[in-house]
Amino acid sequence: MADYALSCCSTADLTLDHFNRRDIRWVPFHYELDGVQHLDDLYQTMDAQTFYDAMAAGADTKTSQINVQEFKDHFEKILAEGKNILHVTLSSGISGVIQSAEIAASEVMKEHPGALIYVVDSLAASSGYGLLMDKLADLRDAGMPLEELNSWALANRLHVHHWFYSTDLTFFIKGGRVSKVSGFFGTALKICPLLNVDRFGRLIPREKIRTKKRAAKAALAKMVEHADTGTDYAGKVYISQSACRADAEELAAMIESTFPKLNGSVQIYDIGTTIGSHTGPGTIALFFWGDKRVD
Repeated sequence: MADYALSCCSTADLTLDHFNRRDIRWVPFHYELDGVQHLDDLYQTMDAQTFYDAMAAGADTKTSQINVQEFKDHFEKILAEGKNILHVTLSSGISGVIQSAEIAASEVMKEHPGALIYVVDSLAASSGYGLLMDKLADLRDAGMPLEELNSWALANRLHVHHWFYSTDLTFFIKGGRVSKVSGFFGTALKICPLLNVDRFGRLIPREKIRTKKRAAKAALAKMVEHADTGTDYAGKVYISQSACRADAEELAAMIESTFPKLNGSVQIYDIGTTIGSHTGPGTIALFFWGDKRVD
């Protein structure tokens, strides 16, 4: 058993069972639904369908990051078990949460001489962040020391690819990612924007594609282009989706047909309440290991 704990934020968008099975600790973000505050607790207190149905019905959503005291409490609990910590945060290109984590880690280490807490910016989001955490758990379980795992995470985090597309532009318009005029015409023309996460961990629109079927094919083409060893890719693939599971399953079937050497079937997860508050229902995200993100 490792002498350190692997930790992340709830925004890695894996299930509670997955975190428990892989012994990955997590700390929750916060969100508001029509002014009522909730923890992003991996759908333990509100299921995904209820959350996205509320958004589709017009509910207002807001999110807030983990504060310094919450991180301190989280770190203190782990240190009390006699373990050091590698905590990986949601991308700094999306949230400033890493600043709270770094402040908390510094304060806790001052209060506990000899304790070691590494904080790493994942430059990733949703289940792409989760895919990185899962790999770190593999390496931990294989015996990689804490310092070496920290270095590995920093050296390899940009090899996780994220490709998103949405069948509903409503919440991209609300969030200012798409203008009202573009959003109106995009909806009328059934435009599904294809986006990815760049090397700075920011969500960037890349292409405007008509119809979700073409968007799915475009995402698949990006995987063929960028995945390790092309269609011989033998790693894991995760998909996260927001209230559009049938579309996610269709994309998963296309991937499994194109990439026969995958490490298991494509795993599909719900986009969590923090990320989902900004994407809304109708978003599908594809994650895999590939060449280094350079733009």
